[in-house]
Amino acid sequence: MGFLADSLNRIQPSATLAVTSKALELKAQGRDIISLGAGEPDFDTPEHIKDAAIKAMREGKTKYTNVDGIPELKAAISAKFKRENGLDYKPSQISVGTGGKQVLFNALMATINPGDEVVIPTPCWVSYIDIVRLGDGKPVFAETRIEDGFKLTPAALDKAITPKTKWVLFNAPCNPTGAAYTRDELKALMDVLAKHKHVWLLTDDMYEHLIFDGLKFHTPVEVEPSLYERTLTLNGFSKAYCMTGWRLGYGAGPEMLIKAMSKLQSQSTSNPCSITQYAGVAALNGPQDFIPRHNKSFMERRDLVVSMLNQSTGIKCPKPQGAFYVYPSCEGLIGKTSAGGAKIVNDEAFVTALLEEEGVAVVQGAAFAMSPCFRISYATDTKSLEESCRRIQRFCGNMK
Repeated sequence: MGFLADSLNRIQPSATLAVTSKALELKAQGRDIISLGAGEPDFDTPEHIKDAAIKAMREGKTKYTNVDGIPELKAAISAKFKRENGLDYKPSQISVGTGGKQVLFNALMATINPGDEVVIPTPCWVSYIDIVRLGDGKPVFAETRIEDGFKLTPAALDKAITPKTKWVLFNAPCNPTGAAYTRDELKALMDVLAKHKHVWLLTDDMYEHLIFDGLKFHTPVEVEPSLYERTLTLNGFSKAYCMTGWRLGYGAGPEMLIKAMSKLQSQSTSNPCSITQYAGVAALNGPQDFIPRHNKSFMERRDLVVSMLNQSTGIKCPKPQGAFYVYPSCEGLIGKTSAGGAKIVNDEAFVTALLEEEGVAVVQGAAFAMSPCFRISYATDTKSLEESCRRIQRFCGNMK
């Protein structure tokens, strides 16, 4: 028997963080690297949010807090759900964690027994699969198709559900594809869940405010209220409020689940950072006018990247309506050889050669459970995006 836990063999390190580390390493060696790996807005945290954190520090709000969130933050979250989603959640139905990832982790660890199945539409965020596996659950993939803009169909969802299904993990706008749904599309999916009474829904709304082309965001329980008692609605501050490093996320759902999550958190991290929580109150209760301004920039960047990628040999890139990612297929390049002599056998070989030869860091589709593709985060400045797309065009154009 080895020293390390067997459960660690079931998971991989985060591929998105690995790409970022590799890019930083090459930068430190003096290479000209453009990193499009991390899902992180390049905009700074708004001043009023930073000011609230400084004020909290000055006022000595630096002690332990309630395990799963201060009353002021739970009240602000409750008001947000009412105001933006038309949903009623009491403070006792809300759990605040150190980022959305912890809330997700707590929910799954508190509910999964060995052999329980969790349906995950793919491509999906890298951590879903590994957290399910760590909890000794079984990820079951409901595949989407590039032809459908990577949107899940009711038939694919229905087919993936079995008597062993405990959860369906749903994320829209989606990381890594940016796929977003109309109200009718969402209702058709929720109709499937409504008939499978034993299945719980975990909806990851992290990209709620990053939605384009006049599309309106809807959360599942809003379109299908009958799912209220078996849904955890997950959200956070990282993306819309440009607070990735602050580490603050939240979930709302039935009290029984929230209590179990709090019990788990009490024996792991305890409360999220007190100062961050006061910043979160200011984020939700303060001005929101910067969000549409940021979205305008994101939309312009999306259009630029989609257009330039579709002009690259062998690349096919759908135009998503949310988040700040594109998920192009590089199928047309598999089997070719790069100018530097790299054999492109799969998407991992593609992204490795692209980084080595052109200094552009992107994440391979294999990390998101769908190949041969790659993810680009366009949450960076236009100049870097133009230059990186030019390099991708050159890289693809020089393949033999």
